[in-house]
Amino acid sequence: MFIVDSQIHLWKEETPDRPWVPGARERIRLNGHREEAFLAEEAISLMDEAGVNRALILPPSWEGDRIDYALEASEQYPDRFGIMARIPQNDQEEGEKLLHFIKDNPYIKGTRLTFHRPQDRNWMIDGTNDWYWPIAEELGIPTMVHAPIWKAELGKIAEKHPNLKIIIDHMGIMARCVDDAIGYWVQETADLHKHPNIYVKVSALPGYSTERFPNLNIEKYVRQMVDAMGPERCFFGTDITRLLGHGLTWTDTIEQFTKYYSFSPEELEWIMGRGISECLNWPIPEPEKAGATSGTTTQDQ
Repeated sequence: MFIVDSQIHLWKEETPDRPWVPGARERIRLNGHREEAFLAEEAISLMDEAGVNRALILPPSWEGDRIDYALEASEQYPDRFGIMARIPQNDQEEGEKLLHFIKDNPYIKGTRLTFHRPQDRNWMIDGTNDWYWPIAEELGIPTMVHAPIWKAELGKIAEKHPNLKIIIDHMGIMARCVDDAIGYWVQETADLHKHPNIYVKVSALPGYSTERFPNLNIEKYVRQMVDAMGPERCFFGTDITRLLGHGLTWTDTIEQFTKYYSFSPEELEWIMGRGISECLNWPIPEPEKAGATSGTTTQDQ
């Protein structure tokens, strides 16, 4: 099984030459990420240990809109990393320049927009981000979106721009909702299944349950999403730096799907890697397509 993690963050230590945005450390603690740097070499080591073939780097918000380290890591490990780049969403001129750079850069597979923080929450509805959607559609740039409260608006955008691939983060769940409280958010997202250009990351799951791993109490919501969207449009992801400090490993997150949750081998093929690879036009190497594996950790095949 070819495994692709649809969301990890990599970052360097904060230094005077590389300052974080104001309030970054508080947000890191609030969201459960570790504070020390997470570098490409450590990520690759852990991926090898768990059998993760490749991962998408989403540059973290605490470094602002910079993507330089993501590019450095992807250039160093081009077969293992791709990037969903941040852009200056509230600066159309600079944003357009970056989109054209993204279009021609082999390491960047798309963008990731956020609408969940106080400073960007209303950008989807107040006109700030209106410039983005038609340009991204024209350039064919897949777009990950973290916008828990704007599901209806996302549906309208998907309908208006049918050739734009929109990938919703974390099943569309509002931060810090857990257990059955996530059901409302999951249903809102599942209702968007009628838009064929909307996809969903079934990601960061342990953070949405107060029960011990493997968090069986929320399996029904993951199942609901996969049944609504189809496994072809649901993508495994970890947000691994939220989990490492809580005694969980990359192997655990894989086995949550392959060992503990009741998905068929055919569904798992799509969820664990094939779906995101096809969505981003990031071909799976032929030997893996043919069944050869290299240290992957999944259920017995």
